[in-house]
Parts: sequence; C-alpha cells; structure tokens
Amino acid sequence: MSEAVLATTGVPAPSAPEATKSPSQLSLVLDTFIAPTKAFKAIQSSSSAWLWLLPLVLISGFILVTGYVTSQQVGFDRCYENKLAQSPKAEDAYNQAAPEQKARQLAIGATITKSITYSLPVLLVITYAIYALILWGTFNFVLGSDTKFFQCFAVACYAALPFLVRSLVTSITLLLGSNTESFLQENPVGTNLGYYLPDISPVLRALLSRLDLIELWSLGLAIVGMAIIAKKSVAQSSFVVGGLWLLSVLLAVGGAAMS
Repeated sequence: MSEAVLATTGVPAPSAPEATKSPSQLSLVLDTFIAPTKAFKAIQSSSSAWLWLLPLVLISGFILVTGYVTSQQVGFDRCYENKLAQSPKAEDAYNQAAPEQKARQLAIGATITKSITYSLPVLLVITYAIYALILWGTFNFVLGSDTKFFQCFAVACYAALPFLVRSLVTSITLLLGSNTESFLQENPVGTNLGYYLPDISPVLRALLSRLDLIELWSLGLAIVGMAIIAKKSVAQSSFVVGGLWLLSVLLAVGGAAMS
C-alpha cells in the first residue's frame, strides 16, 4: 500500500505509531530516589496499568520483614503495652484492673497488634486505592485534568517508597538491640521530634510525629508526581495533595485529643 501511494503521489504513506514502551519498574523505583521527575514523567507517558506492582510488593515485603523482626526482638505484648502508655486514660484503666483482667487484656491486645501488623500490606492496598481514587477525582473533576486511575495509584505507591528506608532502619536498630523497651510501631525511628519527646501531651506528640522527615519526603514526591501526570503546576498539586495530608494530620491530632 505504501509503495502504491509513493508511486502515485511521490509522498510516502505515514507509518503506524509505535506503541509506548513500558518502562522498567526497577528503573522507576531507583529513579524515584535519585531522579523523581524522570520517574513520574515515565509513568505519565506509559500506557501500562501495572506500574504500581513492584513498589507495592517491595513495601509489603519490607513491612512483613519488619513485623517479624519486631515480634522476635520486642514482642507484640510489649508493643501493645508501649502503645497503651501513649494514652493516659487507657493506661490508668489497665493498671487499676485485676491481674486476671490485665492478663486477658494483654493477650487480646497482643493478638490484635499481631493481626494488624501482618495484615498491613492488604490494608495499605486499600488505603492507597482510596487515596488514588480521591486524587483522580479531584484532579479530573475539579482541576480539569485527564489522568487515569492507575496513574494516580502508581504515584501513590512510588511516593510511598521512602518508607522503605524507615522499615530498613527499624529492622537494623531492633536487631542491634536498640529501642526495644520503648519501641512504638507507629513511630519506630527518630525522624521526627515526637520520637524524642515521649513525655509531652499526646496532642503535641501526635502533631510532631507527623512532621516526619520520611513522611514529608513522601509528601513531596506525591506532589511532584501528581503535578506531572495531571499536567498541573506544583502549586495546584500542593493544594490538593498537601490539603489531603493536612486533613490526615488534623484527624490524627483530633484522635489523640479524644484519647
């Protein structure tokens, strides 16, 4: 057909457009740490709906390994007691209970802590999916973007990769025998001021714990990622992504105040 067009018109027929090549997920993971703009541009231009798979597998794997190390070095009963100590009212009620009641409560609390720890990968998938759905809806229907849900889901997963650093440091410090007595699963390493001020009010501790270097790193990646795939300014992306983060901080502080 192209030869016939060339023979009759002297102009070659246009060639069919090549399918967009899906980038390597391993390269995207590495670029998220060293060249995030490049990584998110690759996500924006790719048609693959599975780019989120590797980061989600890595995050889930690290969570399970850290959970196992925690069970061996700290114990879920101790994790429950340390968490209980963060709520003065709950701790007072626990201390005033009869020995049998305390033992029963400790056993139940340890079982719940263990169950939550090992079910976190599933809970994270649900959380990231809801988060991505909110981002997709907000950018598309409020800001007039044309993003795909799987792109928003991929941004959510790649933006969470800095938490691998937290999991790794947590496992190493526990294996070295550090921080086992006062270990908190919600705030395991000293990347925020709340970690170093355990005796302040629960409300202030909840606020300072969310002003965390790893969490802010993840937030920055999400802002840049959504700005790129939605083709919006960083300011617009900050308004949406940062607004959702501030809402989560307010909920955490409110929960601490109620406790």
